[in-house]
Amino acid sequence: MPHHIAIVEDEVSIAANYRDTLQRRGFRVSLFRDRATASEAFARQLPDLAIIDVGLGDDIEGGFELCRDLRSRCPELPIVFLTARDSELDIICGLRLGADDYLTKDISQAHMLARIVALFRRVQALRSPVLEEHVIQRGPLSLNLERMTCLWQSLQVELTVTEFWIVHALARHPGHVKNRQQLMESANVVLDDNTITSHIKRIRRKFQAIDEGFCAIETAYGVGYRWTGTE
Repeated sequence: MPHHIAIVEDEVSIAANYRDTLQRRGFRVSLFRDRATASEAFARQLPDLAIIDVGLGDDIEGGFELCRDLRSRCPELPIVFLTARDSELDIICGLRLGADDYLTKDISQAHMLARIVALFRRVQALRSPVLEEHVIQRGPLSLNLERMTCLWQSLQVELTVTEFWIVHALARHPGHVKNRQQLMESANVVLDDNTITSHIKRIRRKFQAIDEGFCAIETAYGVGYRWTGTE
């Protein structure tokens, strides 16, 4: 069965263009013009991936609110913002709310499609890992790749797909510095440096909500990041 993608976009012609591009690639696509309609549909059944505009008609922050709602319903659901709003504040806000990616509408359809396909690949890779690596244990950290769950001190850490992959990439080889390019390559995704930094900050906050003393993700200034929590 093809992956189901939901597009929440108030401009009909733009939404139709995205839908046609994705359908040609074999995806099943549903269109929603406003937050209320999308929320009602998502309450019945969640899509496999959601593409959301930030401003939805007069609801200028509607996409952010919808992202917050979706993330509370399903922590691992892939969420992508696709919007004309390209300020750094909007990008940071979208990522802090739990989006896996933030794209602007000047992106080419080919590039957009590549990012979405890469996101699905990461979901599939995390759900179908090599058998001996189903569980990664690093002291108080436990990553279950089959179930895509993350525990710290036996408590659940609610990570998005992107956040889970970053933690996985770092924790697999404690002490090894991963630069931003390596994190992108290992996750098969294209993100800029600021986006990687925002994801790292958000990951740290989630662990610190459980353990105020969490410091297992260390910054190697000017280089990248390493996992130091080995005990």
